[in-house]
Amino acid sequence: MISKHFKNKKVIITGHTGFKGAWLTMVLYTLGAKIMGISLKPNTKPSLFEILGIKNKVKNNFTDITNKKLLEKQIVNFKPDYLFHLAAQPLINISYERPYLTWQSNLIGTINVIEAILKLKKKCVCVLVTSDKCYENNEKISGYIETDRLGGIDPYSASKAAAEISFNSYFNSYLKNSKHRIATARAGNVIGGGDWNYGRIIPDCISMAEANKKVKIRNINSSRPWQHVIEIVFGYLNLAICLKKNKKINGESFNFGPKKNKIIKVFEILKKIKKTWPKFEWDALKMSNLKNETNLLVLNCHKSEKYLKWKLRLNFTKTLNMTLEWYKFYFQNKKNRKKITSFTIKQIKEYLNKLD
Repeated sequence: MISKHFKNKKVIITGHTGFKGAWLTMVLYTLGAKIMGISLKPNTKPSLFEILGIKNKVKNNFTDITNKKLLEKQIVNFKPDYLFHLAAQPLINISYERPYLTWQSNLIGTINVIEAILKLKKKCVCVLVTSDKCYENNEKISGYIETDRLGGIDPYSASKAAAEISFNSYFNSYLKNSKHRIATARAGNVIGGGDWNYGRIIPDCISMAEANKKVKIRNINSSRPWQHVIEIVFGYLNLAICLKKNKKINGESFNFGPKKNKIIKVFEILKKIKKTWPKFEWDALKMSNLKNETNLLVLNCHKSEKYLKWKLRLNFTKTLNMTLEWYKFYFQNKKNRKKITSFTIKQIKEYLNKLD
């Protein structure tokens, strides 16, 4: 069972106040890990971190990862068995508005984490999370493989590509012959309950539906590798487990996403939301209003399937239903955070049963 690998283990999660970070924290908390989170304070209202009461479940350090000296001190003093680096500026739109912040967080922040790992005397297994958008996107139909060219037009994508390049340099220069094990993870579009970030299609649609307002959709024809956050979180955990066992994958990068025949258009998501919230309405923006918007982004995940034995266990219908069920439960019980936490843990345990 996956729980035996993390029970009573010391785990650091950077970005634990974010959407994926909060889910990863709850999963590891459910598995019995001893967790320290390093992150900025939550910047969304509502916040999944606050809804689930994570502050009372783990050791918290509300630290900016660009503060190299403080970050190193916290990581070195905690002496982690595992480290998952998720802290980032994750929004493309914000990256255009605040490019320096994006580069500082996504590139320098990642370098600071790696520098801290170098100072650890205790062996540590590390997973650095970047993005599927680290690839130079020419809308490759067959899907990007891990050795494809990195790049990006917008500051977010370019900074994630740069983070991957810096990782490769540090690994080959300093980490390759060290006691540590480290790899990067590149995941496609993730959905699930509790994502309140600006510009996220499902929470935006549901919030507008609740307010009886129309939502503006950037590109209803764009296709993305939609997957539930639970699937990706367990992908990261599986990578960490395999990394600890298999030195041959040390320093490698891995894609996580559905097969190319499972790529779904935004329009299909809108139709399914409409069935759950009948009053939901939308307007599609004209293509001329879109800034460097891509229609297709597909990952080839053969490497993860081969070396990690990882695969998606939820089809798209189940993925979307789980997401909509979470939001529906939230709006029905938003004054009762214990109920929402129990519902979230229930979804985690149900998925755990699929792994056994």
